[in-house]
Amino acid sequence: MAEDPQKTEAKAEEKKKARPKVQKAKEEPKKAEARKAEAPKEAPTAERRPEVLRTEVVMSAPEAKPEVRPEPKAEKGRKTKAKPKRPATKAFVARGKRKESVARASIIAGKGMLRINSQNISSIPNSYIREIIREPLRYVGPEANGVDISVNVEGGGAMGQAQAARTAIANALVLYFEDMNLRDKFIGIDRFLVIEDTRRVEPKKFRGPKARARFQKSYR
Repeated sequence: MAEDPQKTEAKAEEKKKARPKVQKAKEEPKKAEARKAEAPKEAPTAERRPEVLRTEVVMSAPEAKPEVRPEPKAEKGRKTKAKPKRPATKAFVARGKRKESVARASIIAGKGMLRINSQNISSIPNSYIREIIREPLRYVGPEANGVDISVNVEGGGAMGQAQAARTAIANALVLYFEDMNLRDKFIGIDRFLVIEDTRRVEPKKFRGPKARARFQKSYR
């Protein structure tokens, strides 16, 4: 059977159209190779590793901030009154010694109180010792009722402490009543009221019971 001429023409046209596509596909790899050959060759470069920055963190102690205290607010309309100053009082301390006893008497203005080692003198049971301690006050007169005397005494025995307290009280009265010239008055009565007695007990010797006594001899 004879082919249709129209169909043959259509097939021939399709083949013509398909040829340029095949030629283009063959030519494209050749053109790419030519472009690579024409491009300047780059020198091979070593691979660079990204630099890692190392930072050292130094922990420092926080600085202590000074505490700021708020100032007290002054109340409005109120004025602080200054405290009245106490009047200066005369006060003296005197010393007295007898044997191993040492007494210190402090004298100030008061109501005539007399204390021995923080106790009232009336608490001493022995009346003879009380009179020895009060002896300087009897020679002063009514002015002695206007002072308070406190005596601290230590060491020695009862009589030694009493005589040491007497000397300390007499010296304190001399210092307090400067205008009365009590020192000369006390020396005229008994010099040991003001002057400390330097006499001491003589030590014991051998061949006797005391310092000077000797054991009795017996011939029978």
